[in-house]
Amino acid sequence: MAEELAQQKFACPACGAEAIWNPAKQALVCPFCGTTSPAKLDADTGGIIEHDLVTALRGITDDKRGWQIEKRYVKCQSCQAISVLDPQRQAQRCEFCGSAQLVPYEQTKDAFRPESLLPFKVTEDKARDGIRAWYGRLWLAPNKLKRSALTDTVKGIYLPYWTFDAKVDAAWTAEAGFYYYTTESYTDSSGRSQTRQVQHVRWQPASGQLEHFFDDDLICASVGVHAPLLRGIEPFPTAELKPYDAGYVAGWVVERYQIDLIAAAKAARDDMDAKLRQLCAAQIPGDTYRNLDVRANYSGQRFKHILAPVWLLSYHFGTRAFQAVMNGFTGTVTGEYPKSWVKVTLLVLAVIVVLVIALSLGSHR
Repeated sequence: MAEELAQQKFACPACGAEAIWNPAKQALVCPFCGTTSPAKLDADTGGIIEHDLVTALRGITDDKRGWQIEKRYVKCQSCQAISVLDPQRQAQRCEFCGSAQLVPYEQTKDAFRPESLLPFKVTEDKARDGIRAWYGRLWLAPNKLKRSALTDTVKGIYLPYWTFDAKVDAAWTAEAGFYYYTTESYTDSSGRSQTRQVQHVRWQPASGQLEHFFDDDLICASVGVHAPLLRGIEPFPTAELKPYDAGYVAGWVVERYQIDLIAAAKAARDDMDAKLRQLCAAQIPGDTYRNLDVRANYSGQRFKHILAPVWLLSYHFGTRAFQAVMNGFTGTVTGEYPKSWVKVTLLVLAVIVVLVIALSLGSHR
């Protein structure tokens, strides 16, 4: 299926070159002459669209597909990420892992087009400074790593996410445990009689009701960025979402989702079930509990496909690959990094010395 082509091409009004989204100016700006485009994004696109989940899973949907503007796809043979590029952009290496093993990717069916997104708010300069500052605080990182100009390779990418809403009515039953204590006598190793408090649990049945609304539960559909890193920079403030406009992604790389709606919906339900269980557990009286049983009824389930901005740094240190990532809207940073065996050894020795001193002081009291 051919992609829809946008009527607008985001041409610079001064020189005719293609304008791109500029996070600093929050507008379309020509990268060649610096002219700000007068085009207003999302002016006529209405509000944020959400879809009925049950209807979509049954295959009855009027979803919009394609990107409203010409795009091409390349797939990395190393990390399997699929990048969505402007047709004039020549990708030499994968934006996610740095591999040169890129091949054209042909879709059998156009993907869901995101109908809302968070535009980049953090500029490239601030992203570099933020990632550099984060690395500077890593005491266990090798000094050679900190001296390297790693942030010269930082890349701005829109990642695919699904969001899910649901209203839940739940009933729970459990056994609530209440601690009580008795005093017992015993003989210590020196043959002296001593007493001590012994903890017991008194169990009694408990039950309750819970109503909860899950709003924009996020499920990432990226394979290009390591999942634990994304959890470290979430949440993305979905209250700030903008209706999709092709201008926001002009000049930027977008990752095509590879976790489809069915898989994402299952992951969201598992996540909601776990959170719901925690909420029910918090209602149980007493000091502990056992045999918690939750019976939940989900209704009003809705979803949307969105794009979230990240700045990504992929690099190799020795033979190993690492990533650092920044939330392109909030500026939160997390990442992976190699550990200096010298610094780790010194830290372990310092801990051993502290323990030895503490034990020595304790034995002389």
